[in-house]
Amino acid sequence: MISTLNRNVDNFMSSQYLRDNVVDKLINAMQIKKEDVDKARIIQKRKNIGLDKALIESGAIKEEDVLSFLVQELNIPFINLNKYKIDPSLQEVISARVARQYQIIPLSALQYTITIATSDPLNIFLVDDLKNITGRDVDLVMSPTSDIIKALDVFYGTENRASVNELTKDIQLGDFEIVSEKDEVTGDDTKADEGEKAPIIRMVNLIIKEALRQRTSDIHIEPMVDCMRVRYRIDGSLLDILTIPKENQNAVTVRIKIMSRLDITANQVPQDGRFKLQIANREVDFRVSLLPTTFGQKVVLRILDKGNLSVGLEGLGISEKSYKWINECIHKPFGMILVTGPTGSGKSTTLYSILNDLNTPDKNVVTVEDPVEYLVDGLTQIQTKAEIGYTFSEGLRAILRQSPDIVMVGEIRDNETADISIKASLTGQLVLSTLHTNDASGALTRLVDMGVEPFLVASSIILVTAQRLCRKICPNCKEPLESPGDLFEELKMTPRPGAVFYYGKGCEMCRQTGYLGRTSITEVLVVDDPIREMLLKGESSDAIKMYARKTNGMDTLWDDVWDKAYAGVTSLEEVLRVTSKD
Repeated sequence: MISTLNRNVDNFMSSQYLRDNVVDKLINAMQIKKEDVDKARIIQKRKNIGLDKALIESGAIKEEDVLSFLVQELNIPFINLNKYKIDPSLQEVISARVARQYQIIPLSALQYTITIATSDPLNIFLVDDLKNITGRDVDLVMSPTSDIIKALDVFYGTENRASVNELTKDIQLGDFEIVSEKDEVTGDDTKADEGEKAPIIRMVNLIIKEALRQRTSDIHIEPMVDCMRVRYRIDGSLLDILTIPKENQNAVTVRIKIMSRLDITANQVPQDGRFKLQIANREVDFRVSLLPTTFGQKVVLRILDKGNLSVGLEGLGISEKSYKWINECIHKPFGMILVTGPTGSGKSTTLYSILNDLNTPDKNVVTVEDPVEYLVDGLTQIQTKAEIGYTFSEGLRAILRQSPDIVMVGEIRDNETADISIKASLTGQLVLSTLHTNDASGALTRLVDMGVEPFLVASSIILVTAQRLCRKICPNCKEPLESPGDLFEELKMTPRPGAVFYYGKGCEMCRQTGYLGRTSITEVLVVDDPIREMLLKGESSDAIKMYARKTNGMDTLWDDVWDKAYAGVTSLEEVLRVTSKD
């Protein structure tokens, strides 16, 4: 025992000497001032960290400069974790607890050697501890701290392969109340009992509770070969969150089916349902979709928080000029307003925000949708059922016999729906709908291409908006971008004089992504008399767009996203991701 203790002391002394020696060389090589070193030593003592880490934290030197120096001094390779795909089996070699404790990522494991990425190769105990834990020799490569933290969340999630009881011990059954659950459940009683076990209920509650906390729009619960993966869609991107043991897969699926009032015995056909939860003092709707896959049923829950609608149009990030045009047109007594954009661009949120403004006791507001997105008090909402012939066009015909003031059609998919919607707008109703086109002017010519007479399109459409969603830079880690000049040369653009662009460095608040929340990018086309004449003459959407830009001052999607980049709302990376130059 004494010899072991002596050996450990010798190892400590030699490792400490190596660290001090390397840090002294670093200070001399980088010509760090004595006062900066003294300041770092105060941080070192207060936080009990290495002097190299304290120098980084004090701002005396950048982490990338330290890593570059260590690569040369210690002859340790550098690796970009963002481009490295990690084998999931390594989770069995290095547990999540050990990886987070030492802030490391395992990269490969052979019979006698394991390779790990670290940002602190001078850690005195790291290699010895990992040798004892794994029984293998340890090879080191280096990567920045921010990349390792991000990789830890992606690779291990918030928790990994823990039992249901461990994952849910802090979640109480009373946290949630299902507002509209059926008393009777269709299917086998044995399966229903399995889904009603307290740990399973807590598991599902945990998934939902964490999703709401992280501003998630969709929850993906996906069966894999040996587990069940849970992913959240946050600000448009999917992130791995946790892994559920395979033995609990059926019970979790059954629980969600019970909540959604679905048949728990139907495992080979797709199913759609919904449920509503009372959480604290607010109600949140969930739309549920189940899809049979090779390893079981995949579940996707769309979170529909009506609180998002209460912000109104002014809270969606629409520019002042565009908001003024939209607000004028939605208060007209009749006509047709179209919202265009790809799937996931926020069209439904925009439409419901408009309806929220127009939903007053003196108006009869009716919607026909597939499916109904948000359940809103005061609206008459109709769900289409194509399997029995109750399509958009049939629903729209029925609605027009109900003396509506405002009609919202979920989507114009065919000539018949387009024709009825346009004729309804000409007979005294305000009609709102969506269409899949790339820009606002393209919606006008798309309707003509669908077979609607140009004079009907010209007479009915009063406004078209095209939109996208772009991520906003996290305010907690927002920093100026030093040299964006190369990008402007590539785009053949000249930035505004004195323009400063920003990016998100990554922090705990934004899960190291650099982005927090999303905002709307909009292009608003007001249809005036000259545009109506252009439609009747059969002119192209490009000609209409050119006129609207030059004469009416319309901002395109490209213009709007650049305005937000200049204002520091979003990054240049997002500008190129969500739009393209005209």
